[in-house]
Amino acid sequence: MTRRSGRRGLLIAVEGVDGAGKSTLVRALATALRRRGQTVALRREPADPALGLLAQRASRIDPWTGGVYFTLDRSRARTALAKDLASHEVVVTDRSLYSTLAYQGSAVSVAERRRLVALQRAATIEPDRVILLDLPPAQALQRVGVRASGRGPLERRTILRRVATAYRSLARSHGWIVVDARRPTGEIVRQILDRLEPPRRPRSAARRRS
Repeated sequence: MTRRSGRRGLLIAVEGVDGAGKSTLVRALATALRRRGQTVALRREPADPALGLLAQRASRIDPWTGGVYFTLDRSRARTALAKDLASHEVVVTDRSLYSTLAYQGSAVSVAERRRLVALQRAATIEPDRVILLDLPPAQALQRVGVRASGRGPLERRTILRRVATAYRSLARSHGWIVVDARRPTGEIVRQILDRLEPPRRPRSAARRRS
């Protein structure tokens, strides 16, 4: 797992429907990578919770407008993301541009979906590797149902079914790492590390051996 062309750190995105366990996995994966001697930064989307809630609410009525709001949040956070990539070997993010393509992109026309794709590429930095936490929508709803905050505007069975299908299609076409979100977190982390490139030696160790 190395910096791309020596220019910046590796950007790993964790994706999946609401309730899949993305936040838990992001923290566990970061811990495992740090134990391997890598510098790791954590990020999550939306970066602005207020804008994110506005985007979710808009998406129930007009998915295109919701997608644009999420894209605006992503664009505003791009500078901070670039700084993290410049100063860390790995950045692990809870969601990425693919969340918009799965949630809002799966609810609009083909032409609008293409426009959303173009907007994402202009607004942010594309992940180098994507991990999909695959979880049946019924189980995802069971998980979000026990949260203290309750369900969000997009956490509905019909929506999550559509989004789960979109995520699986994206995973197949882009060669993502797909893992079963029902497995224990430690097992999922081991599966991911086995499928990522071997970790770099810490810089200090490399200097000592040179």
